Amino acid sequence: MRKLLFLPLAFFAFTLFAAEPTVEEIVKKSDELYRSATSYAEMEMQIETPDWKRNMRLKAWTEGMKKTFITILEPKKDAGIGTLKIDTEMWNYFPKINKVMKIPPSMMMGSWMGSDFTNDDLVKDSTLLDDYTYKLIAGPDATKYYIELTPKAKTATVWGRIVIVANKGDYLPVAQEFYDEKGVKVRVMSFREVKVMGGKKIPTVMELQSLTKPGNKTTIIYKEILFDVLYDPDTFTLRNLQKQR
Repeated sequence: MRKLLFLPLAFFAFTLFAAEPTVEEIVKKSDELYRSATSYAEMEMQIETPDWKRNMRLKAWTEGMKKTFITILEPKKDAGIGTLKIDTEMWNYFPKINKVMKIPPSMMMGSWMGSDFTNDDLVKDSTLLDDYTYKLIAGPDATKYYIELTPKAKTATVWGRIVIVANKGDYLPVAQEFYDEKGVKVRVMSFREVKVMGGKKIPTVMELQSLTKPGNKTTIIYKEILFDVLYDPDTFTLRNLQKQR
């Protein structure tokens, strides 16, 4: 009887241990949180500073981690402004002057449309999984994983390191902390209001708060998101960036 009881308990403990995710799996989940083979999303972006507020309504299409197309629907004065990213190249289109402008790699860390999000944040030119080394570190909350990411030598970034804070239960990120090259924390991205959307459990609100510009924050609210959708082959083209059909 002792052997019969002992073996199942040992097997049960082994199963629990084996179920623990690897650090790589948690980082990959953060990278692909709002992406799949393809995706389509409708979002609201709220930009706040001490002096003004601005709301935008956006639509976005993605293909894996390599292609992104974003168009602004509102406000009216910005409607039709678009962003296209293919591999490592990125362009913006401004309908008022009917001009496509290519974004150089040096500007990927620049602000997107005056928000606290960078071009890289929105279109994912770099990925956490491929462009950073990562390791599990200790943190203050035992119910969370804390993962420190350090940029590889080839990675073009202003961040000295990034810390992902993720739930142990579902491995979803609850925060990302960004540090400069001197080790100073300069911004925090928080994730909240987890819902099942498009058949996938995701945080539907992302809030990015600057710690160097008090009172500045940008919030993205997902209104709808669909994964593994069919799309027109011309979606991710410069022609479509201008025509937006």
